[in-house]
Amino acid sequence: MSNKSTPGTITHQAYFWLNNSGSEADRSALIAGLGTLRGIPEIQTYQIGVPASTEQRDVVDGSFDVSELMTFDSVADQEVYQVHPLHQAFVNACSHLWARVVVYDSLIV
Repeated sequence: MSNKSTPGTITHQAYFWLNNSGSEADRSALIAGLGTLRGIPEIQTYQIGVPASTEQRDVVDGSFDVSELMTFDSVADQEVYQVHPLHQAFVNACSHLWARVVVYDSLIV
């Protein structure tokens, strides 16, 4: 249950596992598709990433292919993003590329 009146920054993190993990063409296509989301005005900050070559530890999951991190000023702005035509177009154009996606939404405290 969301509380749209709660002030505070929302982080939206999504991790994608490609159907063809290891395919540079599919990874590039997903990254390009994610780049189109920068046109959504409610997004305050936006970053796209790939697994880093950091120390392998039990708590580090580097099994994903592509990630994105964005922030919003409020839950209401994040909800606008979800139904925004650019987001809908991205899902329609790129969902065939991924086998799995996991999203973490957090209120910064």
